[in-house]
Amino acid sequence: MLRFRGAPALSDFRLNKLQLRLEAELATAVGLYAEFVHFADLDEPLTAREQEILRRVLSYGPKLAGHEPTGHLLLVVPRPGTISPWSTKATDIAHHCGLQKIRRLERGIAYYLELPSGSDERVEQRVAPLLHDRMTEALFSDMESAEALFAQAQPKPFARVDILGGGRAALEQANGALGLALSDDEIDYLV
Repeated sequence: MLRFRGAPALSDFRLNKLQLRLEAELATAVGLYAEFVHFADLDEPLTAREQEILRRVLSYGPKLAGHEPTGHLLLVVPRPGTISPWSTKATDIAHHCGLQKIRRLERGIAYYLELPSGSDERVEQRVAPLLHDRMTEALFSDMESAEALFAQAQPKPFARVDILGGGRAALEQANGALGLALSDDEIDYLV
């Protein structure tokens, strides 16, 4: 997996707004910086020329002003096991640029929080709801965890739920085992 730094992820207005929300949550001054990070899953290593082409493809938006990120990293990426719309389009563009060795591109946002020394160790738990949507995104505390974006899982075998033979009990058991989150009203409707 290759990793490339990208442009700032938030405008100054949005960055300041988020910083104020974080400071209110943590009750302390917080330094905040956010930038896009691009990840490339490859079939085989890229040549130097191909890497330069990929850098150009991934150069969009405002340019970095030579800012070296510091502080506590919180990386927001699409949930592992999903493929984001951005990924689909970016991968297609890379292939049209002759980068056939790229299996998939994905993008995340790296948030860097600068906190006073001795800050609460549970900062990540407290600020996570302000940084990402847990239904569609994952939050990591290091870049290496982004490897999970490209993990290939084997599909589970097809399973049937015998509602006619087992009735409500069979559906309730499947609801719990498969994590379907069906409400009682939905179970009543299906039975």
